[in-house]
Amino acid sequence: MLEITKRLLRAAEGGEPVFLASVLESGPRPLVPGARMLVERSGERLGSLGDTALDDALAAYAPDAFAAHIAATLYVTPGGLSERTAKGATAVYVEVVEAKPVFLIVGAGHIGRSLAKLADFLDFHVAILDDRDDFASSERVPEADEVLCEDFEEALKKYPIGPSTYITLVTRGHKQDELSLRTCLGRGAAYLGMIGSRRRTGAVLEHLREDGFDPEELARVRTPIGLSIGAETPEEIAISIMAEVIMLRRGGDGSVMYHR
Repeated sequence: MLEITKRLLRAAEGGEPVFLASVLESGPRPLVPGARMLVERSGERLGSLGDTALDDALAAYAPDAFAAHIAATLYVTPGGLSERTAKGATAVYVEVVEAKPVFLIVGAGHIGRSLAKLADFLDFHVAILDDRDDFASSERVPEADEVLCEDFEEALKKYPIGPSTYITLVTRGHKQDELSLRTCLGRGAAYLGMIGSRRRTGAVLEHLREDGFDPEELARVRTPIGLSIGAETPEEIAISIMAEVIMLRRGGDGSVMYHR
C-alpha cells in the first residue's frame, strides 16, 4: 500500500501518469472495498483488486483511460465493464492520476481573461502571456498561476510545451498570432488553437505551408477556434473554446445529447 501511495504522489507531482482502480462496492465478488491496483502505461501493475479476471479487464481498459484522462465509476456486469449502474454489480472507481494539465493563453485581452477564469475553474494550471505591462499582471488576471509579460516569440521559445499543454492563441492581432503559432508548431502540444475568421486563419496557415511547415502539424491546429454555439461575447467565446478543449481531452464528439 505504501508503494502505491508513493507512486500516486509521483504522478500527481509531475511524474508519468498512472491508472488507478479502487473497489467501491464488491457486489457478488469476494472483494475488499478500498482494494487498489495501479497500471502503468507499459502495462506493468502494482497491487490487486482481489480478483484476477477483474484485474485483467481493468488493465485492458487502461490504455483508453490514459487517452481520455478518465475519472469515472465502472460497473462490472456479465457483459463486461460499463459506466451504467446495475443492481448488485461490482463498482470500481477508475482514474488517471497525473499533474494538472497546463492551459497556456497567449494574449491577455478580454477573451484571454475569460479563458483564465474558466481554465482555473476546470482545474488547469493557468499560464497567460502578453507583451503589454498593463495587460499581463496578476492584479488583472488573478486566476493565473503564471503571468508572463514578455515578447510573444521569445517567451514561447523557452516555455516547456508537451502532451499536457493546451495552447490558445488569442492575441490582439494576426501578426502576433502567426508568430506565436510558428513558435508552438511541432512541439507536441495536446491542443493548439488560434482565434480568427476562416479567411484570416486560412491565410495564416497558407503562409506557413508555403514556408515549409509540416502539413500534418498544420492540420492539427484548431482554427477557427472553439465549437459553433453562436458565441458573441468574450465570455461566450471562452466557453466555446473550453468546450472544444474538454471534447478533445475527454474523447467527446460535440454532438447534441438531447433526444426524445
